Amino acid sequence: MDAFDRFWQWADKPPESLLTIPAELHRAVMELAPEERRDPAAVNQAAARVPDPER
Repeated sequence: MDAFDRFWQWADKPPESLLTIPAELHRAVMELAPEERRDPAAVNQAAARVPDPER
């Protein structure tokens, strides 16, 4: 699953869901213009610039 899929799975989750995403991913996507958030390439590119917290 890529960052685009991960973000939209979280964004479209039901209110009672406990699904989470890293704050860094959320921040990177939310910095995009609203129309860019629906562009898989733009979302994945923004996410690629986020440091991996597990490294």
